[in-house]
Amino acid sequence: MASIDKTLLERAVDEALRQGANYAEARYHLLSQSNILIVNGALMGVGEEYKRGVAIRVIVDGGLGFASATRLDRDSVQDAVKRAVSSARASSRYIKKPIEMGPGRIGRAKYSVVVEKKFEDESLDAKINKLLDTYKNLELEKNSFKIASFTIVYTERLEEKLIINSDGGYVESTIPRLAVFYNIAGVSGEKRANRFNMVGGTGGAELYEKLRVRDTMEDDINSLYTNLVKARSPPRGRMDVVLSPELVGLIVHESAGHPSEADRILGREAAQAGMSFRTFYREDTIGNENATVIDDPTIPGSYGFYLYDDETVAAGPRIIYGEGKLVGMLHNRETAAIYGVESNAASRAMDYESEPIIRMANTYLKPGDYRFEELLEDVREGVYVRKFMEWNIDDIRWGQRYVGLEAYIVRNGELAEPVRDVALEFTTKEFYSSIDAVGRDLEFSAATCGKGEPGQGVPVGTGGPHIRLKNIRVG
Repeated sequence: MASIDKTLLERAVDEALRQGANYAEARYHLLSQSNILIVNGALMGVGEEYKRGVAIRVIVDGGLGFASATRLDRDSVQDAVKRAVSSARASSRYIKKPIEMGPGRIGRAKYSVVVEKKFEDESLDAKINKLLDTYKNLELEKNSFKIASFTIVYTERLEEKLIINSDGGYVESTIPRLAVFYNIAGVSGEKRANRFNMVGGTGGAELYEKLRVRDTMEDDINSLYTNLVKARSPPRGRMDVVLSPELVGLIVHESAGHPSEADRILGREAAQAGMSFRTFYREDTIGNENATVIDDPTIPGSYGFYLYDDETVAAGPRIIYGEGKLVGMLHNRETAAIYGVESNAASRAMDYESEPIIRMANTYLKPGDYRFEELLEDVREGVYVRKFMEWNIDDIRWGQRYVGLEAYIVRNGELAEPVRDVALEFTTKEFYSSIDAVGRDLEFSAATCGKGEPGQGVPVGTGGPHIRLKNIRVG
């Protein structure tokens, strides 16, 4: 558990209160990370990162102050307290409405993720050889197709926290994560296409096999081959579309999760990460009864897993869209006070130098009852999009476009010939109103979500089942 004397943090909280703070919070935050870089089957680098320190956050006369200390001695931490209090007191003179910490299920807990195989139990040489063997066993060339470049980044990450605040919160946590990011460039004649992907989860070294890294890479190579060699131009016009969990997870992350962050709705992310349509959207309906989106940090093994946020609030499933209604937001304690609700544990910081802000965890569309074959069988002429290649969405998370890497014509309820570069365009309301049927499966992808200024990247999961959409614009 946390490798710091808790009295250092307790004294920091007490000192902040003595200096006039109405609320004080001290967070010890360690990130230990190892990386292996493989490019085109050759080892290009091995690196380690070790970052730890203490973050202090206070409220003084309604103003919020934040400071951090890299050195873990009493003088350095007390100096951070002094700077945070001074900053809060200075800002309090200019704010129109005092900042308050709203209610939440404040916790006192210790927890850690149990692993089957510790990262340190496997030698560096064994890890490198495992990655090189994975690459060597891939089929990188066939017919007129070949892989022009293949970059793999293998990452082991340990995150350790101890958080104490003046409201009685005390949470210790240890969360290990493994992730493999890769980028593949395929070529066939004059045609080129890229596939970037990331697989990851919470756990130990055993995840490399459990996540089936080699199988996933092989599948992505086949998708590039299909796109560049076999596929023809896509149809155009409005038609029924079946989407894979990969597409659904990305779409709900962008069009439900981000616009439901309360700080974004309040306009506080406008200059950095954009705004939300929910700031000025006056309807309570965003889709039909099939549109339920949930964000849940507590899913075991998920890449966005945690049980308590960085304000020591207990986490749980949070419904964002419920059967087509705008029923919830993602809150920290500050926005909870503004909206008159309880915090739902969405406060997270990237590291000790970063202030906690509202973040997603594992965002997904709620599964239904359909088998994949049943989703197809009512489609007379449409497309099935299995993987995406690129996407974009506007600053208020309303108008969006997704381009498929691997897709197929659906004809008379059956998958037919592959098509390339299928582009789907719709608004957020059109997407959630067009969901005609929802699959019973549920799959997650790992991702790093960026937000804030300075920018913060945190681990998240994006997920969902297969779904069918009615009358979507395809190009």
